[in-house]
Amino acid sequence: MDERVNGSMDFGDSERSRWAIILAGGDGRRLTSYTRQLTGRPTPKQFCRLIGRTSLFQQTMERLSLIVGSDHTLTALTRTHEPYYAPLIANLSPRQLVIQPANRDTAPAILYCLLRLSLRAPQAPVALIPSDRFVSDDHLFMWHVERAFRAVCRQDDLIVLLGIPPETAETGYGWIEPAPDPIFAANPIYPVRGFWEKPSAELAQELFARQCLWNSFVVVARVHTLLHVFEDKLPQLSRDFVRVLLALETEYESQAVERLYRRLQPANFSQRILAHPGLNLVVLPVYGVQWSDLGDARRVMQTLCRVRNQGSCDDG
Repeated sequence: MDERVNGSMDFGDSERSRWAIILAGGDGRRLTSYTRQLTGRPTPKQFCRLIGRTSLFQQTMERLSLIVGSDHTLTALTRTHEPYYAPLIANLSPRQLVIQPANRDTAPAILYCLLRLSLRAPQAPVALIPSDRFVSDDHLFMWHVERAFRAVCRQDDLIVLLGIPPETAETGYGWIEPAPDPIFAANPIYPVRGFWEKPSAELAQELFARQCLWNSFVVVARVHTLLHVFEDKLPQLSRDFVRVLLALETEYESQAVERLYRRLQPANFSQRILAHPGLNLVVLPVYGVQWSDLGDARRVMQTLCRVRNQGSCDDG
């Protein structure tokens, strides 16, 4: 294990070239009734203190800061959520914020951020990080993300997914089947043999038995690699965004993007891109870390019980 897991992570030259995108624009509708009980309003889960003393969004920022500088982080937000996130971004520069007029699912949010980033660092490695997950060990988890960055720097065209060894045959997650042999000798990063987004109960049992992995939705790749994938798999969405490219990071950006989003259809990154064959996808298993997407009240309660060392609650 890298010695930096247990200490400060000093940034070298290669680390200073990397970027990250925090995905914080989702509505979290499945958990709305639960967050309303906690906060008195339908707060998106990433802005709630579900586990711990700070919001999931704040925990994500702190976790990410272990290996990516804050000045190299973009955050995708949705304008309608401003009452919830405004107090949490007071110290961030406007250049770090990518504010969508509306939530159109993950693919437009990611593409918008990538195009903004392409104006600054088109060749840079970038990590896509959801902001609404529970991670039991920040240092160990980010050590795995660090390894994904290093793999992308070693082989330019890789798209690295972080996979979680499953505890159950979960139907609400994406699943990844790794090939048996790693792409690098002595480095457990494997080609992706198959990808399933939210399988049936029967298929989930089969995937569990085959020791497939949960998709954490943490993705590491080069900016230009991901943009090429969008052009290939979602060509219309790419063409739509190209129309506003010249306005990005100018005084005209907000108006141009507002017009664009009025006609955009929702598109899911996992379903429309990751689940399709033909990509240079690899998966890096994340060992030794408990993880949950906290997608419903049951998972939240299970995670709370684990954090409080009440293992008997896991099945409740």
